Amino acid sequence: MSNNPALIFPGQGSQSVGMLAALAADFPVVVETFSEASEALGIDLWALAQEGPESTLNQTENTQPAMLTAGIAVARVWQEQGGTEASVLAGHSLGEYTALVAAGALQFSDAVRLVRSRGLFMQQAVPEGTGAMAAILGLDDDTVVDVCSKAAQGEVAEAVNFNSPGQVVIAGNSAAVERAVGLAKEAGAKRALTLPVSVPSHCSLMKPAADKLAEELNNIEISMPNVPVIHNVDVSVAKSEDGIREKLVQQLYQPVQWVRTVHEIGRRGTTVLIEAGPGKVLAGLNRRIDKKLTTLPVTDTAGLEKALEAVNA
Repeated sequence: MSNNPALIFPGQGSQSVGMLAALAADFPVVVETFSEASEALGIDLWALAQEGPESTLNQTENTQPAMLTAGIAVARVWQEQGGTEASVLAGHSLGEYTALVAAGALQFSDAVRLVRSRGLFMQQAVPEGTGAMAAILGLDDDTVVDVCSKAAQGEVAEAVNFNSPGQVVIAGNSAAVERAVGLAKEAGAKRALTLPVSVPSHCSLMKPAADKLAEELNNIEISMPNVPVIHNVDVSVAKSEDGIREKLVQQLYQPVQWVRTVHEIGRRGTTVLIEAGPGKVLAGLNRRIDKKLTTLPVTDTAGLEKALEAVNA
């Protein structure tokens, strides 16, 4: 195994009430990181992450800073415990911001406030109930894109997360997504189910939110990362600070190219990926993308020890 891992960060959907409690019991830096974020936001983020209620934690303007903070907390534990420095970083959707903080491109407190604003902008762009997302399982990418095209009928239905072979998430107007789900089943999808989200992320309905995000990003200091960060939107490493801004804006209304991102990580010679944050979503996706790569989730001390052993061997 490579001793220069990739550090990858999950996005929305990996959060849960009580997340990282076990890791926090052994490593004080977890709660310290949440305290830092709470101070930046003026809310008790650790209490929300530990006690909920779940409905409040799942509101996108809360989920985004909570997940970013959780990812940075794990990255700090990794560093404190002598984990090998990553050769490359990436994150799924919101996780891309976490990767940029971990790489020194964004200040932590700035990023926490930025992603809370991002969540608010997203919710404002599409009133609750008018947008939807759905997971399509068992169809190839081109078929899903074709299904969306047929289902749109003047509305928005787009493939937005290319998560793994045979797993694509779509988003758009509620009625169009519903039509796409029906067409996907007719086309032979193993499953096609609407997701319990309030915002249709990464589709063109998010363009107004992206415009507001662009204004916000202009007021934030960005540095060039000290470790390459692969961006979701085009699977490339930005060449300038403005390039980073541009890719973050585009990411909000364009698809997350996760399959291509994982292949790019493998192409760079990395064989071990550390999933820093709650849950094991990325580990599950990555197994289906490239079996030659090993993804080790760090959600508790046992996971941390296994990951450290793998890269420090």
